[in-house]
Amino acid sequence: MRLASLYSGGKDSSFSLYVAEQMGHDIPYLVNVVPEDKASWIFHTPNLNVVPAIAEAMGKELILGRSTGEEDSDMEGLRQALDGLDIDGIVTGAVWSDYQWDRMNIVCSDLGLRFFAPMWRKDQDYLMEQMIDAGVEAVIVGCYAEGFDESWLGRPLNHETLADLRKLRDKYGISIMGEGGEYESLTLNSPSFRYPLKIAGSRKEWNRNNGLLCVDSLQHA
Repeated sequence: MRLASLYSGGKDSSFSLYVAEQMGHDIPYLVNVVPEDKASWIFHTPNLNVVPAIAEAMGKELILGRSTGEEDSDMEGLRQALDGLDIDGIVTGAVWSDYQWDRMNIVCSDLGLRFFAPMWRKDQDYLMEQMIDAGVEAVIVGCYAEGFDESWLGRPLNHETLADLRKLRDKYGISIMGEGGEYESLTLNSPSFRYPLKIAGSRKEWNRNNGLLCVDSLQHA
């Protein structure tokens, strides 16, 4: 089928896009909704400014939607971004959030689109192992839970990092995929990329027990 990927730049949307392509789907579009409010309930918000560079690295057309960050505006922004695209459905990296699942399904139903979530309800250890082994290369860019400190910002999501995430899960009960908002990621390479990227400029913002790696730009690695 011809699909659009709901794409935030994070590891989950990158892996779901790759899995859908491996299933034989054609994915010419990345759809990114940009909320004004960083506390958007539906969409990932860190470092959306570099998503155009990722789209270029993948050779895909980027479709931008706008939102205030409130629920109704998020849904309308997604609806307007998808409306009129020559697609049969969308693919998303949703894993456990029933809230996101329900809202995105409502929008797809309104537009007569199929909704694909290849990672939905899969075991998180299995997904992380598969994601890393598939060649999705991402770094942690946001930390928002107990157990993380500033040293985690910019850390690559590899098998060594996964082992440390499991230790945090054992101690603090976090989701190793960040499904509870414990951390956010940014993809720098995957099998869907035509060339890898690297962070060209960034700064760390850390406030007591949470922080963000603000990425100013990406460039060809």
